[in-house]
Formats: sequence, C-alpha cells, structure tokens
Amino acid sequence: MSATVTFLHSLFGPSIDWKQMLLVAMSPVYLIAFVLEYFYTARRGRLEAFRWREIGANISLGLAYQVIEVLTFTGFVGANADWIYRHRAFDIPVNAVTLLPIFFALEFCYYWFHRASHRVRWFWSAHAVHHTGEYMNITTTMRQSLLYSVTGWWLFFMPLVWLGVPPAVVFFLYALDFSYQYFVHTDAVQRLPEWFEYVFGTPANHRVHHGRNPQYIDKNYGGVLMLFDHWFGTFEPKVARANYGIERQIHSYNLLMLNLHEFLEMWRDVFKPDRVVCRN
Repeated sequence: MSATVTFLHSLFGPSIDWKQMLLVAMSPVYLIAFVLEYFYTARRGRLEAFRWREIGANISLGLAYQVIEVLTFTGFVGANADWIYRHRAFDIPVNAVTLLPIFFALEFCYYWFHRASHRVRWFWSAHAVHHTGEYMNITTTMRQSLLYSVTGWWLFFMPLVWLGVPPAVVFFLYALDFSYQYFVHTDAVQRLPEWFEYVFGTPANHRVHHGRNPQYIDKNYGGVLMLFDHWFGTFEPKVARANYGIERQIHSYNLLMLNLHEFLEMWRDVFKPDRVVCRN
C-alpha cells in the first residue's frame, strides 16, 4: 500500500485526489453492474431505457468530468482544502469510532450541496447537466458537468475540513457516497422494504428526484440517506411514473452544448437589460 501511495505522490504531488482515484478504481464494478442491469432488463422485455446515443453521451460526459476534476483538484481545489485544514479549529481523529459520525456529517453536507444545486441557479448551471437525461440506467450517474469545481461543489464540504477532518478523508468518503449513487440510477429495481426506503436512498426514491412531474421537482436530495429529506420536508414518495428530464429540456448529444447550455443561459439572463416601467 505504501508503495502505491508513494507512486501516486510521484505522479500527482503531495495532494492526491482520492475522490477521483476511488471512482476510477470502481469503474469495473460500474461496468459489471451496467451489463447485469442490461441483461436483466432485456429478459423482462423492457429495454426502452437503453438508448445508445444517450448512453454514449453519458459515458462521454463522465470521462470528461473525470479529467476536469483531476485537473481542477491539482490546480486549486486541493490547495484550498489543504489551506483550510492548516487553519482547522480542532483535530478530529479518524478511526472506527469516529468514521460513521464523520460520514453522517458528510451526508448532511451533501444534502445541502444537492439542495442548493437545485435551488440556486449558479449551482444549478452545473447540476442541470445531470438531469438532462430522459432515460434512466446506471450510466446516467456518469452524466456529470465539467463546471462542478468551477461553481464550487467542494465548498459545501469545507466546514468538515475546517472542523478538523483531513481533506483526503472528506474526499474519499464523498467518493463512497457518490459510488453508492451509481446503483440508485436504474429502472430495473422496484421498491425495497419500507424501512429501507425510509432510511436510505433507493432507485424508487431517486427516480422521484429525476422526475420533472410537478410533484417530484426538487425532492429527495439525499445520497446514501433519506433522513435529511424527511427531517427538512423535501421527501416525496414515488407514486406516479417519473417523467425524466428538465423543464426546459435540451435535445442534444453534443458534449459542449450539454455542459454549457444552462451556464450560458444564466449569463444571458444576468446581462438582459432591465425593463423600465414608465409612470406618469
């Protein structure tokens, strides 16, 4: 293990993006899960979710996201996280006793990051990319934006770093959270036991989140846990079939168009001349 870490340090310097390292390492697992999902769905004669042009767009977006996240981490995210950690308020040990509470706190940060990504247009300009998919399968998870680090996803997790959790631990646990979410992006799994649906993010809960049905918009933000949605009033059970996509749907498979359409629309709105109302 130490030899591997030394090798990674020689490639990336002292600050390694453990988030992206884990996501890359998990790629074979995601691929196997996608193949199993495909054949299971094919046996049931329900392959409408497998549109190959959309799957191709999902994979392209995911690969581009991986590259940009590594570059932005090396360029400024890692340095900022390290600076905040040097000015931390406490030293929080990471061990068998503290790991679960740290993960719970990280999920709390994720909830607010995800909620802000829907309710604040600056963050939505990046997150909208993920919601432009009109079909749901495991590759939908890869439908990620090049702009996440620019718009500042990582800022929501810096309170943990300031409190004393090492940045490597924060980013690694976020990758675990993200990895779990690969398996909730599917139409193949129906409802799980009620207690599980209440506590955890599940395919049924996440289908609601991706729905543009009026009752489903801006609901079910949790990653691994649904508890914060219950506690903060954003939980919605799945009743009707979810209609996937965004309200102003973009029909494109172009990598740049998918990444930039909402970001550019936002700036167009910023620079629109104000309408002046003349009063007599």
